[in-house]
Amino acid sequence: MQTMGSSHGTRVVGGGLLCELHAHSRWSDGDLELADVVDLYGRAGFDVLCVTDHVVRDGGMITAAVHAEYLAEIRRQAERARRRHGLLVLPGLELTWDDADPQRAAHAVAVGLDRFVGLEDGLDAAVETARDHGAAIIAGHPHGARRDSIPGRTTQRWWHDPAVRSLAHRFELINRTQVFDWVAEAGLPAVANGDFHQPRHLATWKTVLPVEADADAVVAYLRSPAPAMITRPAVLHALAQPAGVAA
Repeated sequence: MQTMGSSHGTRVVGGGLLCELHAHSRWSDGDLELADVVDLYGRAGFDVLCVTDHVVRDGGMITAAVHAEYLAEIRRQAERARRRHGLLVLPGLELTWDDADPQRAAHAVAVGLDRFVGLEDGLDAAVETARDHGAAIIAGHPHGARRDSIPGRTTQRWWHDPAVRSLAHRFELINRTQVFDWVAEAGLPAVANGDFHQPRHLATWKTVLPVEADADAVVAYLRSPAPAMITRPAVLHALAQPAGVAA
């Protein structure tokens, strides 16, 4: 899969949608306001951006109380992104189950989820609810036997527990530049995401989907077992510098 730079940013040679399916804003633990995330990806020539701020076990970040406001802002930014950048912006959440035992920890990225889903009944129930509401579930940074160098980030339950693994439609083969080789060895449907929190995460591995630029089409493809392509556009490195972020 090749990419090229242009005055409009980065486009995929031969077609397909260049996607970021895992991105955070200041609504949770991202460095940028949502509008700035949208403009960064829009200027870089992306076709699809899914905003997936965290729902966490302790009730912080995205909660039932703020979700309507969060979703309303995503929708406002989606309209602006369409007009200004030709960028399709989708709502989502990252269902975040951290645990002192890494084999009990897992993060589920719910692409296209347009309602609040909490974790009060556990991760499995939350993922099943998100699936029932039509979201595509991506296993985020699904660690295998090796632990992450960042303390508290290791999430091994996707690897360790076949029951929760069966609930995901896709698995991050690459998160930023970290490769989870067990995903490839198991032959699981794979994607590559930036897990965007700060501008430098723009210049990481991404997913290319062979579908039309339509929210339902993107989510349906991700929910299917059809293969996705991955790429790391070199031109994104210059665009990922903090000076390129709109005020």
